[in-house]
Amino acid sequence: MAKLPPPEELVKINYSTPVKGWMDVPADFRPGTFSYPGKPDILKYLGFPNPREWSPTDADWKLPPDWREIIMKGFRERLDKYRSFKVFMDICVRCGACADKCHFYIGSGDPKNMPVLRAELLRSIYRGEFTVAGKILSRLAGARKLEEDVVKEWFMYFYQCTECRRCSLFCPYGIDTAEITMMARELLTLVGCNINWILEPAANCNRTGNHLGIQPHAYKDMMDFLCEDIETITGIHIEPPVNKKGAEILFITPSGDIFADPGIYTYMGYIMLFHELGLDYTWSTYASEGGNFGLFTSDTMMKKLNGKMYAEAKRLGVKWILGGECGHMWRVINQYMDTMNGPADFLETPVSPITGTRFDAAAGTKMLHIAEFTADLIKNGKLKLDPSRNANLRTTFHDSCNPARGMGLFEEPRYVLKNVCENFVDMPEETIREQTFCCGGGAGLNNEEFMEMRMRGGLPRGSAVKYVQEKNQVNTLVTICAIDRATLPPLCDYWAPGVQVAGLHELVANALVMEGEQERTMNMRQEPLPGFEDAEEEE
Repeated sequence: MAKLPPPEELVKINYSTPVKGWMDVPADFRPGTFSYPGKPDILKYLGFPNPREWSPTDADWKLPPDWREIIMKGFRERLDKYRSFKVFMDICVRCGACADKCHFYIGSGDPKNMPVLRAELLRSIYRGEFTVAGKILSRLAGARKLEEDVVKEWFMYFYQCTECRRCSLFCPYGIDTAEITMMARELLTLVGCNINWILEPAANCNRTGNHLGIQPHAYKDMMDFLCEDIETITGIHIEPPVNKKGAEILFITPSGDIFADPGIYTYMGYIMLFHELGLDYTWSTYASEGGNFGLFTSDTMMKKLNGKMYAEAKRLGVKWILGGECGHMWRVINQYMDTMNGPADFLETPVSPITGTRFDAAAGTKMLHIAEFTADLIKNGKLKLDPSRNANLRTTFHDSCNPARGMGLFEEPRYVLKNVCENFVDMPEETIREQTFCCGGGAGLNNEEFMEMRMRGGLPRGSAVKYVQEKNQVNTLVTICAIDRATLPPLCDYWAPGVQVAGLHELVANALVMEGEQERTMNMRQEPLPGFEDAEEEE
C-alpha cells in the first residue's frame, strides 16, 4: 500500500506542457495510482475470460495469445452495435473545451487525464485500425497500432475515470466521455484486464442480490440491530416488513446503507419515515441492492444485475418501486432501465399513497427517488419536523454526479434539507448542480490502494468544501449517494478536516417528530441533540 502524501505535497501539481508527445510516454504504474486486478476465482465465477494471477507492475500481463484479434473483434462489434460510440470516435475536433474539467486532471496535471486525450487513447486505435486516413498517414492522422503498451495505457487511464460526465457538459459536440470509458473497460475485460473492486461486488450481487454478499438471514439480522438503535433513540419499537407479498410499494436501497457508518444512519431514517407514515411497503432480502457495478463492467452484466428489481417487484406483487439514496443506481434506472429491463407493464406509475401526487416523470421505469417522495411529503405538510434538532449542523450539499447530471435531481434534496436543517449554504455555483465535481472514487474506484489518485481526484470537491467551511463554518456535507457516503469522509478528513458526511434521510430522521416517541435527546448517531450536551456529561 502506497503512503499517501500530505495535502501540502499533493497540491504541488505541474501543469506545464510535457517534453515528449503523449504517444511516447508509457503508463507509469506506481503504488497509489492503480487498482488491483480481478482475482482469478472471481473471473471464473462470472465466466469472464483469461482468469490468472497478475499485477499491473509486471512486464508480462499474461494476455491471451490472440489478444489483439479479441480486442479488435470486440471494438468492431461495439462500433456496429452502438451508433453513439462510432459518432464519438469520429466527431471530436480536439478543441480542448473539456481539458481542464476533469477532477483527475486538475488533481494530477497528467495530460492523459484530460478527457479529450483519454478518449484519444481509444480513438487513435480506431483511426489506425478502422479508417483509411489512419492506415495511410499513421501518426500524421493521430493514429497508431494496437500494441501491449496501449492495453496497459488503457488500463491505467480508463480506471482513472469515474464516468462522472462533467467533461460532457462542456463539450460543444455533446461527446459523452463516460460512454467511451465504458467501451474501453468492456474491451479490457475481453482479455481479462479488469479490477477486483468492481468484479467482486458484481459477483456478490449475482450470487446473493447485493454487493456485499449479505445472505437474507444476515440482512434481516442487521436490520433488526438498527431497529434496536432506533428504539434506544426514540422509544419506538419498529418491525419493518420484509419480503411481504401484496404490499403497495417495494423499497430498494444500496446495501452499503445497511453495512457501514455513516450509511446506517440514513438506513435508519428510511425505517423511521416509513413507520411514521404507516406506509404499505416492503423490503426485500433478495433485491437487496439498488446499485449496479455492471455499469462499470459490461452492458450484459448491468442488465442482469438490474433485472432482479423488476423480478422481485413481480414476485411480491407490488404496484411500484421506491428507491433510496444511491448514485449509479439512479443513472442505470433513469437512463437505461426502461429499454434494458422493461417495459415494466405489470407496475403502475408511482402515486404517493400519502399525498395523492402522481409522479409522471417516473411513468417509464415505475421507480421513484426517495428525495422526490420526501420533498412531496414536506410540501404537502405530511411530516412534523423539528429542524432545531439539527441546529448544531451547518450543512452544505454535494450533488452526486449521477442523480445530478444523470437525472437532473437538483432542487428536491435541497428543499428537504432546508426544511430539516436551520443552517444550509451551497458551495460555489461552478462546483454544484450540473457542474458538480465528483467524489473521486466513483465508477468502482473506491478502494484503498487507489487512495492517492482518489485524493487527487477529490481536490476540486475538497477545495469547495474547505471554502464554505472557512467562510460559513460548514461542518456537515450532505449527499444522496451511498458511494459518496463512503468516499467523502476520507476526502473531507484530508482536504477539509472537521467536516463530517451525512445522508439526507439521516437528517430527516433527526428532525422527524414521531407519534409516541420518548423525549429525544440523541440524534441518529446517539450523540446529544442541541441543548442536551450537559445531560450526557452528567451521565
